[in-house]
Amino acid sequence: MSNKKVVLITGCSDGGLGSALAIAFYKAGYRVIATARNLSKLTETRKLGIEEIQLDVLSDTSLSEAAKKLDTLTGNRLDILVNNAGEGYNMPAVDSDLSKVRKVFELNVFSVITVTHAFLPSLVATPDAKVVNNISVAGRINLPFQGTYNASKAAAMSYTENLRLELAPFDIRVISLMTGGVKTNFFNNVEKNYGQGANALPHDSIYRVVPSGIKLMKDPEGSINADGVENADYWAKNVVADLSKAKPPHQIWRGSNAGRLRWLVHLPVGMMDGALKGISGLDEVEKAVKRK
Repeated sequence: MSNKKVVLITGCSDGGLGSALAIAFYKAGYRVIATARNLSKLTETRKLGIEEIQLDVLSDTSLSEAAKKLDTLTGNRLDILVNNAGEGYNMPAVDSDLSKVRKVFELNVFSVITVTHAFLPSLVATPDAKVVNNISVAGRINLPFQGTYNASKAAAMSYTENLRLELAPFDIRVISLMTGGVKTNFFNNVEKNYGQGANALPHDSIYRVVPSGIKLMKDPEGSINADGVENADYWAKNVVADLSKAKPPHQIWRGSNAGRLRWLVHLPVGMMDGALKGISGLDEVEKAVKRK
């Protein structure tokens, strides 16, 4: 049996943060178990010979089978569990399709809970184990028209902070990974997962006062990451370095603008409103409403 530390990562499909993390952990000498609902999307990790397990994080049956498979592969060892699977949804809060809101919460919040439950026996059996939840800075920033995603990440962060306290007696360190701007296929997946009209306002939306369309709805990646983004490989290498420390911090802020946002979130309520309105295009909505 290998003495390498074992890390299992959810959501490792090509072009995403999970894939970048799997490769970075592998290059750092870890034994990596990459997971995805569709294993055909693991071509990037497969090129390196990284082990894989099929896992649909929203299926209890799949979770149970994956936990058994891990036990067989590693002898019930799991040093690091990375809850990375997630997705976004761009839409004003009052226009949101509730079925889509529930889907985002299922993946961004409830899967974090169920995946942690499924692999808890292996974590408890492994000294100095870690649970790392990829929260995103969105859990602390209330960017307009991203309310569903923001709220799901805020809920995931709250759960993570409770888990941090509750698992400490069992020598399990729980870490919030606060990810800023990183170049991935995230926004392309938002469009693909919700169809071609994913970013289009409903025909009766009150926000149609802007004829040209809301900036963030038209170009979410360009609006949010206007100052540029980090390369995913660079981000992942730094995250792995942080997690490889003897006692990594309980919050890891990595990615474009993450360091700056870490301090800006402590400003008094309202001080960031102007900047957030400009990024999202809500300022254009205000002007249009006043002209009516």
